[in-house]
Amino acid sequence: MCERELQSACLTMENRIKRQRVDGECVKPINNGEFDHWDVEDTVTYLRGEGLQEWAQMFRDHGITGAGLPCLTEVHLEKMGVSPLGARLHILHCLQKLCQISAEPMKVFNDPIHGHIELHPLLLHFIDTPQFQRLRHIKQLGGTYLVFPGASHNRFEHSIGVGYLAGCLVKALNERQPELFITKQDVLCVQIAGLCHDLGHGPFSHMFDGMFIPKARPADKWKHEMASVQMFDHLVQVNGLEAVMLQHGMRLPEDLIFIKEQIAGPLESVVLDQSWPYKGRPVEKSFLYEVVANKRNGIDVDKWDYFARDCYHLGIQNNFDYQRFLRFARVCEVRGKKHICTRDKEVGNLYDMFHTRNCLHRRAYQHKVGNIIETMITEAFLKADPHIQIQGSSGRIFTISSAIEDMEAYTKLTDHIFEQILYSSGPELSEARAILQNIICRRLYKCVGQTTSETNVDVSQEKLLDWAKELARSKPAGTEGNLIAEDFVVSVIHMDYGMKEKNPINNVHFYCKNDPTKAIKIHKKQVSKLLPERFAEQLIRVYCKKTDNKSLEAAKKYFVQWCMDRNFTKPQDGDIIAPELTPLKQDWHAREDEDEDEEEKHRQNQTLPQHTPQRTGRNVKVNLFQARGETKL
Repeated sequence: MCERELQSACLTMENRIKRQRVDGECVKPINNGEFDHWDVEDTVTYLRGEGLQEWAQMFRDHGITGAGLPCLTEVHLEKMGVSPLGARLHILHCLQKLCQISAEPMKVFNDPIHGHIELHPLLLHFIDTPQFQRLRHIKQLGGTYLVFPGASHNRFEHSIGVGYLAGCLVKALNERQPELFITKQDVLCVQIAGLCHDLGHGPFSHMFDGMFIPKARPADKWKHEMASVQMFDHLVQVNGLEAVMLQHGMRLPEDLIFIKEQIAGPLESVVLDQSWPYKGRPVEKSFLYEVVANKRNGIDVDKWDYFARDCYHLGIQNNFDYQRFLRFARVCEVRGKKHICTRDKEVGNLYDMFHTRNCLHRRAYQHKVGNIIETMITEAFLKADPHIQIQGSSGRIFTISSAIEDMEAYTKLTDHIFEQILYSSGPELSEARAILQNIICRRLYKCVGQTTSETNVDVSQEKLLDWAKELARSKPAGTEGNLIAEDFVVSVIHMDYGMKEKNPINNVHFYCKNDPTKAIKIHKKQVSKLLPERFAEQLIRVYCKKTDNKSLEAAKKYFVQWCMDRNFTKPQDGDIIAPELTPLKQDWHAREDEDEDEEEKHRQNQTLPQHTPQRTGRNVKVNLFQARGETKL
């Protein structure tokens, strides 16, 4: 058979497969993957092919095209005259199945955390852009990589992982609860939001928006989520992705709004409707806003990926299994809104999840050496800021700190700025270059101590500078050497479960096996008495820029004296580094005596003989019931 005949035979067979025969009548083939473009007759043809002939004329009479199918609800069908309830549910099931049809082949990635993952081809159009590829050059954990040698992963692979997990969670909800009527567009929007949620990160990730920008632009309340929305708009515009999204059945502009709302919350600064501030999706689909960045309780796929990925690269055990959450997740209605809930028996695992988050911060993210490295990098960037030139849109020139105003310039700003300064030769960058050279040679500022405050302290840049001046004035009598305020760096670390002083589990709803439709809350006391009483604390660290032994010994004594003056907690090594000072602080010893008394009381209670209580009338009654195997009093 010649090639032309073979092609003809294949086309004939393909058309024969596509064509359908209903009631003896041959109907034209339709493309289910492009139902948005159906006319009324295409819609009727699909219904007849699904065995819904008796309702086809009703759809024709109401002029319903493919574009309107995803919007249909049971209420609409009832008003159209579709009855009984079973028929309406059957139609909704067929329409829901239609919205999930995708004839396009998936792209397969081999990820070290999630294995072989599949992504929709539309997502590849976002990944294959300069704005997204930029994330290959931004370390996920910033300066932590200079402490943990394995933490070399970047925002790029994390973003792909979040996009994949977002799809997993939404698809799991759709399979478990088809009545949610999650459309193909919903799934794609949530996945795109997962992909693009970190587009706005600057060099060394959280160091940029948490340390550099507050010092370079103290008047600005800038966060990377704001830049993620701006970069997303820039990405879509310069790469012409609106047309591509339309080709894949997306609805503009509402889908674009929905994606950005998932990243940064409501886009309007003034919310007119407090009951439902979002515009991308109606309140009936409120649960979709809890997938990528859950503002309600912090349980989202972003955490699931970075827990697993960061633990893998840091060499730390991850105690949270997101696969188990996927199996138990379902949507329940709470006060008119739909929320993602999980089984009541999973409450302990969720406390473990937030405990894992706290451990990662304590052991890695807020590591004392990693923190001071990022502080030194920030100092270098501040000194280099006026001298770095980045070309943006229309040929305009921006600095490191002003690049956030122009997304074309910001696209060029990655971790490479470190090497650009380090390998520079100009005299204007000499100070910044010297700081980075010290980092490379591990000539780092030294931590002289850590303490905590009994009460929460409002921290600002001015407050930290004032504390450095106080430290310089806290010279104990007899201490050799003189240190000035510029020799100290004071850092305040916030440790919490993700919602400051609040318990995030208080904002989680659960369901029971006997009634999976009813959402309930579970109080901490119903779980365990060993759970934390407080969910936030502040750690106050002091570093010294002078690293010779004499200066460090003096700085440690300054620090102990400052803790005494400020009534902060006693440093762990206070008795070693300043034995002549700690006896002067009676309050510290009073607390230690109280702790020892509590331990002694506990030991005595454990060793006391267990006396049989005297039997009163009530005791006798209790024992009689127990003897009968009863518990009633």
